[in-house]
Amino acid sequence: MYSLARPFLFSLDAERAHGLGLAALDTAYRFGTTPLVAPRIAPLPTPAFGLTFPNPVGLAAGLDKNGAHIDALFALGFGSVEIGTITPRPQAGNPRPRLFRLPDHGAIINRMGFNNAGVDALVRNVEAARDRRGLLGINIGKNKDTPNEQALDDYIACLDKVYPLADYITVNISSPNTAGLRELQEENALRQLVAGLRERQEQLAGVHGKRVPMLVKVAPDLNERDIDAAARVLAELQVDGVIATNTTIDRSRIAGDARANEAGGLSGAPLLDQSTLVLRRLRARLPESMPLVGVGGISSGADAVAKMAAGAALVQLYSGLVFRGPALVSECVEAIRRRREAPSRGAVGGL
Repeated sequence: MYSLARPFLFSLDAERAHGLGLAALDTAYRFGTTPLVAPRIAPLPTPAFGLTFPNPVGLAAGLDKNGAHIDALFALGFGSVEIGTITPRPQAGNPRPRLFRLPDHGAIINRMGFNNAGVDALVRNVEAARDRRGLLGINIGKNKDTPNEQALDDYIACLDKVYPLADYITVNISSPNTAGLRELQEENALRQLVAGLRERQEQLAGVHGKRVPMLVKVAPDLNERDIDAAARVLAELQVDGVIATNTTIDRSRIAGDARANEAGGLSGAPLLDQSTLVLRRLRARLPESMPLVGVGGISSGADAVAKMAAGAALVQLYSGLVFRGPALVSECVEAIRRRREAPSRGAVGGL
């Protein structure tokens, strides 16, 4: 059915289509018609961060910034849904238009700018969700007018409020759409921020009687020295996991497209190779005990398998859903299932 709806959605402004698409999913969920757009997915339990995910394919942050569509999104078969990025105070984000499709490249450019209703609104939405069929991640950030020197205060404000509700929490320091945010990936700034968050994480574990894993999401535009530094800090401070990667500011793979000069982060198919390269490099530098999440450019089951081969324990989708629709979720789960089963089949055949 998505193939029938897509031409209509693509005829609209991208941000309006985004809102209509989420409203349609909510309606389908309420009336029990989600199976018409999303095939049923058999479980594929996957351990990571001390948790067990129903399957290894999750929804990346950004689609549901305020956690207003949690039940409908889980009904699509995701093993996890990550909501946010959320900030302590509401903010409008950047001026419109700020979301652009590049259909010839299977790509999206966005410069949304952490538009969200604030952490208190997200908390209310999460508390109202009733049908969490997988694990819920909550992605936290800082307000655009908060100086980097005070960024830790914003992240802790969000961490405190979402900690009791999240299955895992992601620290977003890699969006290109908030001025100066990526400077927090510099080694000293990263160490100071993550050390403060790790200390607070352990305090909250004692208060709430449970330890909620905390992940850090990094950019695909890090060079090898940046990756070395980030890996050194994240391993030293023993974060629970890393998400690789966010969107890119590189335009080399879409040169010549009329939208190539639009400011913002590029996602979708052109990001696949670079995000997977960063994933592979991080896997080589981080302890094997630290799971990685591969995200960026997954448009097929084969792409998801490539992320797993590069060292991911889990994968996440976003832009691929815009072009492929909900069927992409089951395609990726089944491709990963076949990859898991292949070695055992080979062993049996060799007996």
